[in-house]
Amino acid sequence: MTQRLDSAGLTFRQDYFGDPVGWEALVCLLKNIFGIDVGPLQQLGGPDPTSMPFGWFDADGELAANISAFALPFVLNGRIVHAAGLQSGAVRPPWRGRGLYRDVTVKALDWCDQQGFEAVILYTDKPSLYEAYGFHAIPLHRYEGAPPAPSSSAAPARPLSPTNADDLALLQSLLKARSPVSTSLAVTVNAAMFLINTQLDPDIRISFLAVRQAAIAWKIDEAGRFSLLDVVAAEIPSLAAILGGLEIAPASVEVLFRPDKLGWEGVPQSLESGTRLMLRGLGDATPDFPAMLSPMAEF
Repeated sequence: MTQRLDSAGLTFRQDYFGDPVGWEALVCLLKNIFGIDVGPLQQLGGPDPTSMPFGWFDADGELAANISAFALPFVLNGRIVHAAGLQSGAVRPPWRGRGLYRDVTVKALDWCDQQGFEAVILYTDKPSLYEAYGFHAIPLHRYEGAPPAPSSSAAPARPLSPTNADDLALLQSLLKARSPVSTSLAVTVNAAMFLINTQLDPDIRISFLAVRQAAIAWKIDEAGRFSLLDVVAAEIPSLAAILGGLEIAPASVEVLFRPDKLGWEGVPQSLESGTRLMLRGLGDATPDFPAMLSPMAEF
């Protein structure tokens, strides 16, 4: 039985990111529910310009329920899919059980259909919640293996800080001209998510290989395991060139996307995570090789 909508005392709004009060209400909602602060996004170029939020607000201007849609074209099996993403789905505890989340989800999916998107994707730790809307989970895989010998570098990489104005401008230009990092599964455009993800995880390092015009998102742990999260470049450099530019010789490597453009072959491993990537549309399409979206594209 479909839950009836009880919106007494609330006002529905959409497309409110241009309103500072509306944006701040979303920042507050995500901070309260998930402990995630997306506020710094305003200093990093702002939210994705294609974003379309749907929300119910109370009389005090507090956001009771929200979900946001945005354009997220991605490559799947060598083809660019005209897709949307759903993110920032949340309901405050006092307002749960009133059909608000179902209402904003249906409104967002209807909007996606009206815009002509052929697919919608989202991340969730509650996959069963979205199966009723036609979503199915995509199996995700990372790759691990021995590092290649680093190639000699003309110049060492330098660190980039997105909170530095010059570095931010460089990153934005690279993000605008980037190529998908894989032909199996990869976003084509995701500047806002890449930039905010640099702020949400303090262990992420961003380095610039000038000779390759490439920004590298990476980590390295105490055991010497190098994790490659993303490569932002018009032409993806090899893993050997990346390690050479970073001037590191790790004990092992994991690549958190399919490394088909890196000149390196690791062993695919099923990604163990409580969060699932779900797809609506395209039938039962899945990547034709083990793959995953870069963590820098997670939303």
